[in-house]
Amino acid sequence: MFLSTLARSGSLLLSICIPLAMVGCQPKTSNTSSPPASPDKPKIALVMKSLANEFFSTMAEGAKQHQSQNSQQYELIVNGIKDERDLARQAAIVDEMIAAKVQAIVVAPADSKALVPVLRRAKLAGLVVVNIDNKLDEEILKAESLAVPFVGPNNLLGAKSVGQHLAKSLKPGDQVAVLEGIRTSFNATQRRSGFEQAMNDAGMQIVDSQSANWETNQANTIAASMLNAHPDLKAILAANDSMALGAMAAIKAANKTDSVQVVGFDNISAAQESIRQGKMLATADQHGDQLPV
Repeated sequence: MFLSTLARSGSLLLSICIPLAMVGCQPKTSNTSSPPASPDKPKIALVMKSLANEFFSTMAEGAKQHQSQNSQQYELIVNGIKDERDLARQAAIVDEMIAAKVQAIVVAPADSKALVPVLRRAKLAGLVVVNIDNKLDEEILKAESLAVPFVGPNNLLGAKSVGQHLAKSLKPGDQVAVLEGIRTSFNATQRRSGFEQAMNDAGMQIVDSQSANWETNQANTIAASMLNAHPDLKAILAANDSMALGAMAAIKAANKTDSVQVVGFDNISAAQESIRQGKMLATADQHGDQLPV
């Protein structure tokens, strides 16, 4: 089952372009591999999390397709990091985009707090900054006197919907576990809270909850440990589909495919196929290809 969590009309990238065009931005020479922008078109940088995660590669393709259909409106530079935890590299990419004199940055921060200082530098340099996917920490933004608009889904309600769907196939008192994302990320905490609300409301026992940092291999190792520690476990709720894939591999290795259910979040193609094959119960679709556009 795919549960939709985001519906939005209009174009984020074009809405950025319009005010930039009104103030007459003049892009200058860049050291990046992107083709030079014409003098009358703004240059927008999309800075994402791990491109090893299919959700973000889908996001990149959606942005590229939108730009190709609106090539007279703006130029696009697409960047991402290799590891969800490489906060230093993501901050360095933002600094590189400032140096390249782009007019705007659309960023899916790997961490809700750690990216605020470099985004403050971008704002001070005159760039438009828009936050997508993972919301920046509101308290830190307030402390820095920064106003950064956010475009993204309601992660808590999305995860709660997935959890409620799972609860229909469980019995009150059943044991479940949660695989969390990076704990300093807003979307990770919101998804965990959504899962917890759904499970608590349905009377399930959450016997374990650990962070696998959004990564498949970590999720596989942690899920295997959970299965050993809790032999009566009935379900694993993963805060993204990459971790759900790791959990499913651990469940298969433990010969528990028929007794332990898995749900995820993101609706990547591998999750869709797993659902069709009956290996995974549900995921939430936040339309990654549409999120940056």
